[in-house]
Amino acid sequence: MRLNQNTLLLGKKVVLVPYTSEHVPSRYHEWMKSEELQRLTASEPLTLEQEYAMQRSWREDADKCTFIVLDAEKWQTQSGATEESCMVGDVNLFLTDLEDPTVGEIEVMIAEPSCRGKGLGTEAVLAMLSYGGDPQTDSE
Repeated sequence: MRLNQNTLLLGKKVVLVPYTSEHVPSRYHEWMKSEELQRLTASEPLTLEQEYAMQRSWREDADKCTFIVLDAEKWQTQSGATEESCMVGDVNLFLTDLEDPTVGEIEVMIAEPSCRGKGLGTEAVLAMLSYGGDPQTDSE
């Protein structure tokens, strides 16, 4: 969904940024090689090219809204920190009825084991629910 392409959501523990092709090779593809994450997310292993295609579909499909979850502390306090160096997971909104945008499914993945159990997933889900694709919350 292109609706969130210029949106950054800032929380106390997480920063949500749109999932772009730059995130694929640096961390995302490496995460998804994990058998544990494949099992937990019901995912199949993908080639790098397939992962790029998946990212494009998440960006283009009208029924999906995806953000990469960044560790807000790293993002805000480490000089020269990049999105890729602060990535901890992703959060996705899937609209299951395009005629009724209030019906959907939300998923969160905290891929970095050291970041689990710290409330980052909870905050990412709450931020996504608050955002909900509301164009008034987009920054241009």
